[in-house]
Amino acid sequence: MTDEYFMQLALKEAMRAFEEDEIPIGAVVVQNNKVLARGYNMTEKLNDTTAHAEIIALTSAFNNIGAKYLPDATLYVTVEPCVMCSGALYWSKISRVVWGASDPKNGFSRLQSSISPFHPKTAITTGVLETECAALMKEFFILKRK
Repeated sequence: MTDEYFMQLALKEAMRAFEEDEIPIGAVVVQNNKVLARGYNMTEKLNDTTAHAEIIALTSAFNNIGAKYLPDATLYVTVEPCVMCSGALYWSKISRVVWGASDPKNGFSRLQSSISPFHPKTAITTGVLETECAALMKEFFILKRK
């Protein structure tokens, strides 16, 4: 299984968000090539500003394995995590984070810090299916502005 395969699954979650008029970000947590959890943005549906795709997926993964850390798992998310989600990923001790599109407006990198917000043992991979992930976000906001 490849990063592209799992990012496609995250994109399916993002499409669920899109169809529910949520900002289209999706995430999956994978361990040993098995999907532990899925999530998509539900901030409008739940009236909860913390109900980001990453948080939904992490909470589900913790519950699924019965542990509060994910040192052998990878999170695939369609858009660069925000500061809040980066903090949650730090505390999860997840081994790897993979995202598609960068988010200079709302992603953690907007802080322009040379210090990574992720756990020191967390590996980062960016730009996986970037074009597809960015296109979904652009389409959503174009439709919102009509």
